[in-house]
Amino acid sequence: METVVWSKPEHERDGTPLLVMMHGYGTDESRMVSLFDGLPSAFSCAALRGPKVIGDHYGWFLLDYFLTHDFADVVSSTNTVFNWIESVKDRHSSVSLLGYSQGMAMASTLLRLRPDQFRATVGLSGFVLENELLAMSESFETRPPFFWGRDKDDLVINGAATEHTEQWLHEHTQLTARTYPGMGHRISREELVDVSAFLRHYVLRPVTAGLG
Repeated sequence: METVVWSKPEHERDGTPLLVMMHGYGTDESRMVSLFDGLPSAFSCAALRGPKVIGDHYGWFLLDYFLTHDFADVVSSTNTVFNWIESVKDRHSSVSLLGYSQGMAMASTLLRLRPDQFRATVGLSGFVLENELLAMSESFETRPPFFWGRDKDDLVINGAATEHTEQWLHEHTQLTARTYPGMGHRISREELVDVSAFLRHYVLRPVTAGLG
């Protein structure tokens, strides 16, 4: 990854749980950086910049309103993120994912391809890709914990994509689903409180219990 912004300086990251954060389409890592203060301080949060140039901003793969995508584009970005995670994961106690909008598509794709590598996944106002090749690659031995937050009246994510996302998450994950009326296509303070509680429960609590 060419651009990564961290919530902690390098000398404070060893042994901490890593939260890999991916922004939406047509924005950049600053959208995720703005969430750092609302997340549990025990995490080392890493806000990644998508590799695809979208006008003056960035994304993970080209997309239209119907969420049509080029699978080669998806695979390229996914491999870029996997390679970056491989380069840093040994310093951390665990790796979890958080994606907003198109970033949720990325987070869920990473999870689908290597479910045993991630402690927990958070998807906000986004979707899960509907793709036959990706579905054929899935091999879930257990249901990984997944938080899905959204506004049911979010007009950015079309109805068909939302229906597929809901079906896939219920089928494959240990799902915590929350809705936030009036939030629109964004992340609310109330939602971030729920995300933090989810991460504490599924990531921090087992570590604390292990220390007795």
